[in-house]
Amino acid sequence: MSKKASGINAGKKLKSRRATSIKKSKWYAKKVLGLQVKSDPLEGSSQASGIVLQKVEREAKQPNSAMRKCVRVQLVKNGKQVTAFLPGDGAQKMVDEHDEVVIECMGGSMGRSKGDIPGVRWQVIKVNDQSLKALLAGKVDKARK
Repeated sequence: MSKKASGINAGKKLKSRRATSIKKSKWYAKKVLGLQVKSDPLEGSSQASGIVLQKVEREAKQPNSAMRKCVRVQLVKNGKQVTAFLPGDGAQKMVDEHDEVVIECMGGSMGRSKGDIPGVRWQVIKVNDQSLKALLAGKVDKARK
């Protein structure tokens, strides 16, 4: 292991050392090359609208044994398909096929899946321009589209 240069004329050496070490960082590469935005179906935006293709159930990771209710959504902006989680008790009854939904990132650590649902990074927040929380609370009725 080499020691850092120290002395009166060490500035150039320290600067080049910093440049080589920062390029080895995966966060630097993601940011500079734009890899995060390229691979993101939402293309960098926080929310996106899409059409529900089908309802699916995902099995939770160990040690849990639940079936998490999700939907397959085709995004309007680019046609990509993603799996989105339906939060709340009885939320799957509020969503039907061909409904228009708005999804957002669940915000797991480092942009990956959150909790015990493998491969699911998004959740539904609106159904046919009605808030899913308000639908579950019974404050509004589901709109027909």
